[in-house]
Amino acid sequence: MKPSLPSLGLAGLLLLATGAALAAGMPRTPSPVDAKVYFIEPQDGATVGKTFTVKFGLDGMNVAPAGSAAPNSGHHHLLVDLKEQPSMDMPLPANDNIRHFGKGQTETQLTLPPGKHTLQLLLGDRNHVPFDPPVESKPITVNVQ
Repeated sequence: MKPSLPSLGLAGLLLLATGAALAAGMPRTPSPVDAKVYFIEPQDGATVGKTFTVKFGLDGMNVAPAGSAAPNSGHHHLLVDLKEQPSMDMPLPANDNIRHFGKGQTETQLTLPPGKHTLQLLLGDRNHVPFDPPVESKPITVNVQ
């Protein structure tokens, strides 16, 4: 039996409203025209060990932790072996293929199994939603030994 709206209470109504807003997509934050995210290391085509350093670069914007309302700022997301682009009007999910750096980190140690892997950077706003237009790097390939 479905509860009627009056029986949901305020908390239930807020959850219902939030779910409806998420289903419809979230407003996207405009990105500056000159914003650019890129890999400092590794370089495209690099051969790396099982655990290697990934350094993120950003021009035309600032890095800030998730939740920060600082203008022209965002935080990094590292896309690893992603088969298709995530939704650009929803918060990015956190999983093995979409790694969040919501504390404002600009580098990480990444451990991957041997083989060929693709990496891409995507900047998210304070709510983990990609900017409009997206601030994303070109995908690179690394060969893990």
